[in-house]
Amino acid sequence: MPIRKPAPKSPRIPRRATSTDRTTAYALEVVAGQIIAGPHVRDACARHLRDLKNGAERGLTWDRAEAEKAIDFYPDVLRLNGGQFEGATFHLLSWECFIVGSIYGWKNAAGTRRFRVVYVETGKGSGKSPLAAGIGIKGLTADKEPRAEIYSAATKKDQAEILFRDAVAMVRYSTDLSTRCHISGAIGRETNIAFNKTMSFFRPISSDEGKSGPRPHVGLVDELHEHRDSSVIEMLIAGFKGRSQPILFTITNAGSGKTSVCWNYHEYACQVCSGMVVDDEFFGYVCALDEKDDPFADEKCWPKTNPSLPALPGLNYLRGQVKSARGMPAKESLVKRLNFCIWTEADSPAISSHVWMSARRDYTIKDFIGRRCRAGLDLSSTTDLTALVLAFEPRDEVEPWALFPYFWLPGDDLADKEEKDRVPYLAWRKAGHLETHPGRAINKLAVIRRMAEIAASFEVVSIAYDRWRIEDLKMLMAQEGIELPLLPFGQGFKDMGPAWDEFERLLLNGRLVHPGNPVLTWNAANAIVVEDPAGNKKPAKDRITGRMDGIVATIMAIGKSAGDEPGPSVYEEIARAEALAREQQAQPGMPG
Repeated sequence: MPIRKPAPKSPRIPRRATSTDRTTAYALEVVAGQIIAGPHVRDACARHLRDLKNGAERGLTWDRAEAEKAIDFYPDVLRLNGGQFEGATFHLLSWECFIVGSIYGWKNAAGTRRFRVVYVETGKGSGKSPLAAGIGIKGLTADKEPRAEIYSAATKKDQAEILFRDAVAMVRYSTDLSTRCHISGAIGRETNIAFNKTMSFFRPISSDEGKSGPRPHVGLVDELHEHRDSSVIEMLIAGFKGRSQPILFTITNAGSGKTSVCWNYHEYACQVCSGMVVDDEFFGYVCALDEKDDPFADEKCWPKTNPSLPALPGLNYLRGQVKSARGMPAKESLVKRLNFCIWTEADSPAISSHVWMSARRDYTIKDFIGRRCRAGLDLSSTTDLTALVLAFEPRDEVEPWALFPYFWLPGDDLADKEEKDRVPYLAWRKAGHLETHPGRAINKLAVIRRMAEIAASFEVVSIAYDRWRIEDLKMLMAQEGIELPLLPFGQGFKDMGPAWDEFERLLLNGRLVHPGNPVLTWNAANAIVVEDPAGNKKPAKDRITGRMDGIVATIMAIGKSAGDEPGPSVYEEIARAEALAREQQAQPGMPG
């Protein structure tokens, strides 16, 4: 039986009258500093405003009416449940209006919804699950999608049922939906919500059930930070091909470590929001503190990670959590992660998106013909990215260093590589930002011929390189009669440390600029450094999930400009140490 009772007054803030749509109003207020928000949310709002201005160039349109209609669906149709919210009208808060409005208001060139993947990361208790359940119910009943399949998905069935139960309660409390939807199962043990008008259903699903073949119109993934792998997401996305405008809506708290599927989505969402990576089908709303914030000392920063404060009654709960965690390292770490979106045991990007994007300038390579430059070459082994970055020297004390990059990849299976790395290699190649050659391995002969062609237009003083894998290139150069000013550059702390410091100093002081090449920008977003006990830093290629070859090449170029003498490669250092150990073991009287 449907549950009907008078709706209590909602403790949530009702929508405000505004001269613009509520999605854009939120973005404007966040960017203006009128709403407290963290760095990635500020980036997401700035992205929305940029797309309003420039999105038409990429075939994007903003449908204000559709955005407002989707936002109104919540209070017009849905009711909340649980505690003091039982039966209350579901008024969206301003940050929720921004998410819902963005999802339904943005359209692509085909006129369908722009966003296919949505990633929402907020602190515990902000109301993510009811928001996601509402997305599912709207997909079930209001999208007019024939035979729509809506799934609440998780690795375990009981986890998938948590969000699904919110949806069941919403349907039972809704005067509109309770007579149009059929719920299967006893109260507390529901298994399915059917919407017979379009032959559609909403049900929980999990990867441990071994199910195959779902064709989701909407896939809702709860607590992504608890997922061991990407099997649930892959299962849902695999079924998208039969739908015209599917949505994968993921919600999560912060997690731990950088090897999880959730960290990959977190990192990617931050890059997309900042503009470091362009992906018009991906929407991110990532709550985080600024570097200067201390949530254990100042409550003013708390809305950055729980944007529902102070509208939801979680303030006293949060104060209690902070109070009880003081002096208890284990609990303090948990509170930081769950309530304040602080990832534990995860590496932070080494290059600030704001600093990097501020260094962008409009120029082309033709502006530097005949100019003096130094270069760095990061040569891949077989299938990875090869990068050559030219660093043009300033001609006076005012002019900055100017970078210009070149990138190569094998041309075969580029579409598969694009899907794996989640970056638009095909579009980059078409735009001239990436060069490819036939085959599945990097064509070193084609690369050195192209390098010689590039070097002929400039005064290239040196091309810094890692000794590892360079001998084949040198042999090909000798066979082709190509001479290039190659100079070795060690990859250990000895050489990379001073080079990184110089690169960072120039970038932070506005003395280094780049042309906005999207491949180099993607590499900058992925850059992570490690530090030795003496404080020297170097790029940590083994600890990233993306690629940073262009930044490594840049650092080597800048390192040469700083006058560093080349040291041994990190691989040569390891080989030398192993050889020395063998010699010591062979000498009589030496300890084993």
